[in-house]
Amino acid sequence: MLTYKVIELTTVTEDSIEEVLNTWSAKGWDFDALQFAMRESSKRPAMAFALFTRTVPDGEQA
Repeated sequence: MLTYKVIELTTVTEDSIEEVLNTWSAKGWDFDALQFAMRESSKRPAMAFALFTRTVPDGEQA
């Protein structure tokens, strides 16, 4: 069974993204995508969502 993990980043910096990617990859999650939420008044993202997946055998919990 494919299981998903979504991590919300309210502070979008190189360091915060790197920390999330390294932390969850080390826990066995596979990076899938990074989605940015933009503000109309700024070129900088207001927040981001890091998406991870991993396959869990049927009957086991993520």
